[in-house]
Amino acid sequence: MAEKRGKKSKVKPRMEFHLDMTPLVDIMMLLLIFFMFTTTMASPQALDMTIPPEIDVEVEVRESELMTIFVRHDDRIFWARGSDDPMPLQLNEIKDLAVRENLDPAVRNRLIVALKTSNDATYGIVVQILDRLNLAEGEIVYELSKIPDEDGNPTARERRFTIAGLTPEEQERLEGAQ
Repeated sequence: MAEKRGKKSKVKPRMEFHLDMTPLVDIMMLLLIFFMFTTTMASPQALDMTIPPEIDVEVEVRESELMTIFVRHDDRIFWARGSDDPMPLQLNEIKDLAVRENLDPAVRNRLIVALKTSNDATYGIVVQILDRLNLAEGEIVYELSKIPDEDGNPTARERRFTIAGLTPEEQERLEGAQ
């Protein structure tokens, strides 16, 4: 018989490997409890809005202190000061209009902005108008703060705003407006 060349290998017995899973289970339970607790503590971000109670008493308003933004059923936007005829308005012009009209020296800080919408107007256009009016507030507050009041302090902003539906008369008036 022929003899094999080379070294003869010895097979070493395998050492058994043991992993203790107990600490891992403890850590996983702690992480699970931590994440469950933190997610329930996080409150959803929502817009807080205070709505005044319904008032059935008529309030007298000077026409010169009223600016109305109308949204027609086809989402066309118009605006009017007092009882003037409605004029067309583009969405991107709303911020500049609100700033200009609110800073007018004749009605500064007394202007009431009324947003009147048709029942058929889309919700998205109303939200976009409200966003632009809110963007204008920053500029209005800044400009008013430059003007001192009677006590020599910066003038505080007194925002006056309302949302209402279009009356049938206003809808007819807007139908004639181009």
